[in-house]
Amino acid sequence: MYVYVASSWRNPKQPHVVDTIRRAGFEAYDFRNPRPGSHGFSWRDVGGPADDERRGPLPKGADHVPPAQYLEMVNHPVAVEGFRSDFDAMRAADAFVLVLPCGKSAHLELGWAAGAGVPTAILLEDPMEPELMYRMTSLLAPELRDVVTWLERLDHDRRARVIPDVAGRDLGLYGGLR
Repeated sequence: MYVYVASSWRNPKQPHVVDTIRRAGFEAYDFRNPRPGSHGFSWRDVGGPADDERRGPLPKGADHVPPAQYLEMVNHPVAVEGFRSDFDAMRAADAFVLVLPCGKSAHLELGWAAGAGVPTAILLEDPMEPELMYRMTSLLAPELRDVVTWLERLDHDRRARVIPDVAGRDLGLYGGLR
């Protein structure tokens, strides 16, 4: 099962979450390292404010730019490729996990998945800022182990429904092509 992990470059928990999901036997998309040899998209690649290597990511708000500069940056070929990489992974995902805290892009990714009918989970932070629309997700998880248990159940249920025909196509629960 393929899991899209949405979060933020600023979130120090993201690498641990990706690693834990992988150690549980699932494939996990890591936007920081989407392919071997690729460090993932960063706004600094297209002229945006750069993180300070010694102190880590810029504080929230320190990376704001004027709209005209943003439009140039978001349409840069490197940004377009970064978007394609992430969106291809989103379309391939069997489940989504949002790791709080995170920003606008990760929330938009999760919203897309929820609207597309993909199972979604949010790994909550402590303390938690209340958010009503998080109710649209499949799971609100206080602990990472809750996310892993949920993924294991999803994978089990998904495997139980799949009935391959002789040609290896997925025929679904009742034998009709999906």
